[in-house]
Amino acid sequence: MSTSETDITKQTTTGNFIRTIIEDDLQSGRHSTIVTRFPPEPNGYLHIGHAKSICLNFGLALDFGGCCHLRFDDTNPAREEIEYAESIKESVNWLGFQWGEHLYYASDYFEQLYQWAEQLILQGDAYVDDLTAEEIRAHRGTLTEPGTESPYRNRTVEENLDLFRRMRSGEFADGARVLRAKIDMASPNLNLRDPVMYRILHAPHPHAGDSWCIYPMYDYAHGQSDSIEGITHSVCTLEFESHRPLYEWFLDRLGIYRPRQYEFARLNLTYTVMSKRKLLQLVQDGDVAGWDDPRMPTLVGLRRRGYTPGSIRAFCERIGVGKSDSWIDMGILEECVRDDLNANAPRAMGVLRPLKLVIENFPEGEVEMFTAANHPQRPELGSRQIPFSRELYIEQDDFMETPVKGFHRMVPGQEVRLRYAYIVKCTEVVKDGDGTVVEVRCTYDPDTRTGGPAAGRKVKGTIHWVSARHALTAEVRLYDRLFSVSNPDKGGQDYKSFINPHALEVLPSARLEPSLADAEGESRFQFERQGYFTVDCRDSHPGAPIFNRTVTLRDSWSKEQTA
Repeated sequence: MSTSETDITKQTTTGNFIRTIIEDDLQSGRHSTIVTRFPPEPNGYLHIGHAKSICLNFGLALDFGGCCHLRFDDTNPAREEIEYAESIKESVNWLGFQWGEHLYYASDYFEQLYQWAEQLILQGDAYVDDLTAEEIRAHRGTLTEPGTESPYRNRTVEENLDLFRRMRSGEFADGARVLRAKIDMASPNLNLRDPVMYRILHAPHPHAGDSWCIYPMYDYAHGQSDSIEGITHSVCTLEFESHRPLYEWFLDRLGIYRPRQYEFARLNLTYTVMSKRKLLQLVQDGDVAGWDDPRMPTLVGLRRRGYTPGSIRAFCERIGVGKSDSWIDMGILEECVRDDLNANAPRAMGVLRPLKLVIENFPEGEVEMFTAANHPQRPELGSRQIPFSRELYIEQDDFMETPVKGFHRMVPGQEVRLRYAYIVKCTEVVKDGDGTVVEVRCTYDPDTRTGGPAAGRKVKGTIHWVSARHALTAEVRLYDRLFSVSNPDKGGQDYKSFINPHALEVLPSARLEPSLADAEGESRFQFERQGYFTVDCRDSHPGAPIFNRTVTLRDSWSKEQTA
């Protein structure tokens, strides 16, 4: 699907048609209890698109006093791993949802699914086919031309049953035979053209062990799994809409309870990709440093970057649930995490690209302590003590020897306020042999300290700082969007050609407030005038935290600080 900037969804709120359906079902008496499910395949890590489904299914169950099942649709052992299943459970919990006793595996239903397959054979609704996978694809036809029936389609019930049981006993090699549903090779819905139900795969299963050498296809197992669990509202994304007639065909032929399926638009987010295949390729090719790389849209990646569960839930609520595919601007997700962190993250000062500032008239060896609130609107978060000394570090970008118009920070001969401290005036610039500024000298006005006679004196600029003597030297990683264009899949080009080369910048020698030395993993802070940062949960060590930038500050806020 292609997109343009005008296609991107900008709305702040939208509806939820599934909620309306449930309300009507409860009111009419069609259902008295709501049972939903979140059914991931354990073949990769969850991403932000899955978060939409998690919040929808678990949220609806919570809102209507029902329950939501976590079910692993684990029908393909060749692609599934216990690692993925455990990460899925952890991510669902991290988002704030619990399944209680309702944890299920499709593989636990393998025996029942097998018995139902035999029932379909006995009814003449399924047959064993000897065609190869390539031959089956060739026989399938196209959107405009009907398919061709397999030469094995009219085997007798007795022969089909015998072959299927021998498939289960392990008599045949991988790919030698499959079990197919006998539906309609001329159906306009390609999913109904005798789909494969079982394939032979001599491989152990992560959950079921070595019990099976034939495995059901997802499309065969999915609807029956919902039926077994008594799901009242089977909610999935729009790409499964054309599969619904197949699910219903199986359920009707078997004569078992048929849950109603409802499809909603999947999440398409700008500046990223949502295909698990492509995300896996990024990992395998070394374009990112694993599934939890903070540039990835995976939930483990967003968590490591500093996104909060509340911000992701707020994002999913904000974009709503609809029936039409649309693109959501990455800026909406970023705004949600800013809102959360602005309200909850303690403040601190950090100098990312240090430039030494020497206060010539401040006494040698003397240290003053300034009190700063940890949050301007939340006194319950307390305060901290910030040391101040003769030598400080300021941000390189906060000094300009020849200022441009509108620059109101540190300039030779110009006054500027040091946040929480004094007003200083630049008196001298020190350069190295290449002409690079390596040090700025200034004087301070001692009367401009809080409580001093000139504390209220106004200057145009305020900058942050840290004491050179007390500062924590730390690695800071500046993360940005993974791709440089809004739709990396657009135009048929290789999506990897749009990887943003500036998506990660590592600053090995940032200088931070000493109070941050013992910050624990996943602690989040606003570095004043810089953005929101979190302590990296994987690479940090006690006393040596590494900080990841979660998101920058709002543009309007930044402009106010430099005005």
